[in-house]
Amino acid sequence: MQVVVRKVKLPQDYPYIAEVLNTCLPEPITAQDLELDDSKIPSQGHLYRDENKLLAGFDRYVIVAVNAADIPIAYGISWRAPWTAHGELNHRLVVDPRYRHMGIGQEVYRHLEQWAHSIGASKLNYEIRDEDNSALQFATQLGFKINRHVFESVLDLSTFKLEEYLPGISKVEETGVVITSLDKLDGEIALKEQALYELYRDTSYDIPGFSGEYFDLQEWKKWTLELPGSSPIYLFIAIENNQWVGVAHVLYKGATSSFYHEFTGVRSSHRGRGIAQALKIKSIEAALEKQSRYMRTNNDSMNTPMLIINRDYLGFRAVPGLYVLAKNI
Repeated sequence: MQVVVRKVKLPQDYPYIAEVLNTCLPEPITAQDLELDDSKIPSQGHLYRDENKLLAGFDRYVIVAVNAADIPIAYGISWRAPWTAHGELNHRLVVDPRYRHMGIGQEVYRHLEQWAHSIGASKLNYEIRDEDNSALQFATQLGFKINRHVFESVLDLSTFKLEEYLPGISKVEETGVVITSLDKLDGEIALKEQALYELYRDTSYDIPGFSGEYFDLQEWKKWTLELPGSSPIYLFIAIENNQWVGVAHVLYKGATSSFYHEFTGVRSSHRGRGIAQALKIKSIEAALEKQSRYMRTNNDSMNTPMLIINRDYLGFRAVPGLYVLAKNI
């Protein structure tokens, strides 16, 4: 099949890109979602070499493969954010299943890697669904190797027995820890955001697979507090002696009447006391009050403590997740 690979034309390509992406995403995405994400990113990139001559800064290269009617049937993006590990680029490549095995993916990837070489990247990261054997074969043939496995899990809220877990919250609160939602905390918004940012940052470094630098405050707000479905009523904080020691954040997905558990973090000094479990129970309680159908989350395969909480303690069931692959160039 004859196709043309070109740069994206926006906003007219958004609906077609969303349609392509929805063939492999666990939750639907819309053209409006894509446009909102793009609005948070500077239109002009800035790349440079650090003191070790590794690629740094930010930029992205976004392309589509189109059919004879100029309709996108494949999507490819190569990008690095300011916080991406130096030298590295992140890749995503999706071909509409109706057009696979025609050489379209190879052609899109060829353009992506040409751009990576042209800007001097030294490592490419690539994510695929772990049940997609065809995509895995495609990636390995290109020289990518599995680096990490991200497990995905779903909790059926229709069968969750909240009353059995509420004592877990009480047990933690009896030790002097208060668990509440962000909207119920007094104080200036800016000060609360700063405290929450520091809690996120300090607990993120311990997550397996974390690399690179952390967001600055403004970027963190864009990709955390301003995510679709985020709300202060769905952001839960654990506090002891006026110190913020733990956080759980869930996002409401209106299209599926579900929640996505975006983040859980507890300071290392307060781990092993059941705080993470209590925060998660609070988030599940909020989802049940919203009469949601299910909650979805992701965990790195090396994050054993969180996997135990989710699957063994709370009853999340395993569903297909992601392989994170890497290639040195």
